[in-house]
Amino acid sequence: MTPIHDAIPRLGPRPEGARMLAGSAHVWFDSVLQNGNAVPASALAPGALERLSAARPSLLGLTLDRPRIMGILNITPDSFSDGGEVATVAAAVARAQAMGPFADILDVGGESTRPGAETVPEAEEVARVVPVISAIRAAGIATPISIDTRKSRVAEAALDAGADMLNDVSAMTFDPDMAPLVAEREVPVCLMHAQGDPKTMQTAPSYSEPAGDVAAYLREAIMRAEAAGIPRVRIIADPGIGFGKTAAHNLSILARLSVYHELGVPLLLGASRKRFIGTIGKAEKAKDRMPGSIAVALHGAAQGVHVIRVHDVAETWQALRLWTVLNGDECDA
Repeated sequence: MTPIHDAIPRLGPRPEGARMLAGSAHVWFDSVLQNGNAVPASALAPGALERLSAARPSLLGLTLDRPRIMGILNITPDSFSDGGEVATVAAAVARAQAMGPFADILDVGGESTRPGAETVPEAEEVARVVPVISAIRAAGIATPISIDTRKSRVAEAALDAGADMLNDVSAMTFDPDMAPLVAEREVPVCLMHAQGDPKTMQTAPSYSEPAGDVAAYLREAIMRAEAAGIPRVRIIADPGIGFGKTAAHNLSILARLSVYHELGVPLLLGASRKRFIGTIGKAEKAKDRMPGSIAVALHGAAQGVHVIRVHDVAETWQALRLWTVLNGDECDA
């Protein structure tokens, strides 16, 4: 098995010889954990050091030297946090316009993947997302759009309507036609880890070592995508917080997010309003988990995460704006 190295992320003034973590303008490292011990990053093989430090390619025209925000736009009646809030095309366009000044990407989804969710028929999912994507484009909103789906027919219809990339919670394992479609259309794809499908994934999930097991899964998913003709420069990885994971699994993965930089692709983090935040933060209702979600987003930023998928877009933007200024960006206030 390929060894996994945990870069030890640091903020603040960068000492001579330290490397930036995964192309971040704010997070650096000069040591890694190897077999539980900190060793100088210079001791790594050149290939491993380059994967940990190299700038990631731009995504949909967006540089990834700072955290980018992916705003969630669920067109579903039953999503765990905001199901039924966007019940019409007009409401969806209004939500997209409200996110506009703050979101770098809009993630449109028509099938809930909350624990216990049933699979939505393809035709119904298409009918939910395509009119919304078309209307967003007709309204002149140019923000890149990601289609959150496991189904190739839905993805194809969404791309035809104006979507720009795919976000697949099954890492293209649910539909065998998905990888050929993504290769043919030459669009970016986010590959997410999940243990089981949404209906059963929270039934006694188990891991030998959560962060390492997820990294191994994502490495194999990237290799499958490359074998299908999708170049690494168009692949993003997501460890799948809350997808077939207990609160303890989630915390273990979050503590070691830097592990996933050795995959050599951009890293997406989607933890917004998840149940573990409510459990730790004493917030039973998903909508009351915004402060905890921002805390996790800032933790991700400090670990060099490139894209942060959130419900509370404006609030997260403000928090990240302050974070980047405090860590070296010029303030234009």
